Formats: sequence, C-alpha cells, structure tokens
Amino acid sequence: MVTEVDYYELLECERTADDSTLKSAYRKLAMRWHPDRNPGDKAAEARFKAIGEAYEVLKDPQKRAAYDRYGHAAFQQNGGGGFGQGFAGGGFSDIFENIFGEFMGGGRQRGGPQRGADIRYDLEVSFDDAFNGGSADIAFDVAAQCDGCNGTGGKPGAKVQACTTCGGRGQVRMQNGLFIVERTCPGCHGSGRVISDPCDTCHGEGRVERRKTLNVNIPKGVDDGTRIRLAGEGEAGPRGGGPGDLYIFVHMKPHPIWKRDGTTLFAQVPVSFVTATLGGDLSIPGLDKKPVEVRIPAGTQTGKQFRVRGRGMPALNGHGFGDLVVQVELETPTKLTSRQKELLEEFRAIEGDANGNCPKSHGFWDRLKNAWDDLTD
Repeated sequence: MVTEVDYYELLECERTADDSTLKSAYRKLAMRWHPDRNPGDKAAEARFKAIGEAYEVLKDPQKRAAYDRYGHAAFQQNGGGGFGQGFAGGGFSDIFENIFGEFMGGGRQRGGPQRGADIRYDLEVSFDDAFNGGSADIAFDVAAQCDGCNGTGGKPGAKVQACTTCGGRGQVRMQNGLFIVERTCPGCHGSGRVISDPCDTCHGEGRVERRKTLNVNIPKGVDDGTRIRLAGEGEAGPRGGGPGDLYIFVHMKPHPIWKRDGTTLFAQVPVSFVTATLGGDLSIPGLDKKPVEVRIPAGTQTGKQFRVRGRGMPALNGHGFGDLVVQVELETPTKLTSRQKELLEEFRAIEGDANGNCPKSHGFWDRLKNAWDDLTD
C-alpha cells in the first residue's frame, strides 16, 4: 500500500524529529492500531499498515532524505515491488546518484552526450609561492578526445543510429524496490546513439587515454585546502560529450621557521639569556626577503609573543596582509668562559641570603642586569 497521507503526520511527529522520537512514536501508534487490539476493524488494520510503511521510510536516513525532497513521488512504481524486494542492479549508490546528482563525476544530460568526469589533482605549494604567487607544471593522465575520429567514435562515413537499448533516450529505467531509477544507458553512454562502424583507435568510445601537461598559476595567499578550478580541463565526454573540470587542491609544504593560521604567520625564535635580561633587538628574515625587526624589552619572559602588523601572508583574492607573531624562547647557554661562570656565581651569591631571602632593595632582573654589566665592563 502506498498512502498519500504525509508520513510525518501518520507518526504524529515534526519533520525535524530525531530517530529516537520517530521510534517512540511508531511503537506507541503501532500498539494503538494493532489488529489484535482492533479485531475486525478494517480501518484500524489499514492505519496500522500505513504507520509501518511510514516508519520503514523515515527510519532509513537515505530513504528519509529522498522522501523529504520528493515526497511520495520518490517511491512511485510501475507494478509490484516493496521494501522486502531489495534493490536490483547498482544498489543505493546508483539510486541516490540519480536523486541527488553526481559529485566530482560529471553531470548526465538526458538524451544527449554525457559530460566528462571532473579530475582532482593534489599540488604541494611552498610558503614562498603562496606569499609571492607563482606557477607550477603539472602532468596527469586523462581521457582526451580521440584524434582519429574527432570524438565521434566512428570511422568516416559511419552511420549514427538510435540506440536499441534505450530507444534513443540515453537513459534506461530500472525498478529498485519502491524506487524507479533512470540511469545512463550502458549501450550508448547517454548519447542515445550508436555507431555502425566504430573507430579503430578508440573503439567507438570517442576518447583515448593521454598524458596531459599544464602550467598552473598559483595565486597569492593560497592556503592548505584551497581549491583551484580549471574549467574544461577534465576528462572528455564519450562520443562528443563536453569535458569535465580540473580541481587542484593545494597542500602547503612545511617551512623551517614559519607556521601559518590563515593570513597570520607564527614563529618561535630563540633569544639569548642576555638579550632576554637586558633587552635588545631581534632580526629574522621575512618571506618578502626583508628583515623583520622586533624590539625585545628588558626582562622578557620565555613564551612572550610580539605581533608585527602587516608582515604576514597576503589575503587570497583580496587586499592587505595578515600579521606576523614572534614568540621568544629563552636559550640557556651551555658553554661559558671562566669569567662568565665567576660572575654568575657572584650573582647567585647575592641573589639571596643564607636563608634564601632576596634583598628587598632590588628585584631579580635588576640584580641580573648589574651582574651582566660587570661582565661587559
């Protein structure tokens, strides 16, 4: 039975109901309208069957999605069938490919040549190229138009006839349980035509495998995961079908200094014990080949971050630059001269009294500064 009553209304649920709500509603209603509780009541029996049918659809995520989009039309059929019959032929992937469209596989055209498939290419890009922009040569195998027949699939003078499998429609209709699905005809690949005398090179396909090389522009500001689309650079469609597209997915190569978060650059830079104590200037190379100058104030603690405005990555397809963040990490010396050790021992001696109490007149950094002043005198 295929009822025209809304399935959500049958189960007395909102369209946003989750699985547990649907299940609970079904159990409650099934008990109420079960034939054993309503002997001889044909209306109760019909209601019980309708509730079961509604729950069979809505409890399955894929069937529910089809119903939400197409309603009862998604389950109309010519003749018998039902949920218990399963799905003949290609199964769910073919069914929902037709319902929801194809992804990265080229669209099908009813009664005409099939569009070629899209292609994915993964490209590693350096920080320098992402900052300055550039280009890259890529090579990949692709189904390209056959030169022997110019993509027609037939020899010169070959006749083009309507496909007997699909009757020239390019689509074949299949019964899959409650679903009626139209798929691309396997005999003509969606063109609706067959070749009487196929090409010897491509054997009637209209395309051959070929190595393709392209020079790709890398725009400034690309980031990990950026997708670049090149229209018409994908696979050629069979027998004169239009080409698909090429999608280039960017992956960033690691940099020895910089890490990235969007347009912001980050770097951990070692700072000497003396510079952190007394203060000083820090200079590191930027991606634009110009030095980045950072003023380190006296008493800087390890982990302190300094932000330099406008020295980060450029915005993709926009204007301006992000920031550059430098995080200082204190570098402890491992090799000291005798004089340096002597001064540090003297500093340790005056750092606190015998009980470990520090003199109140001077702070830690003041005392350390005085010790290093003595060292440099």
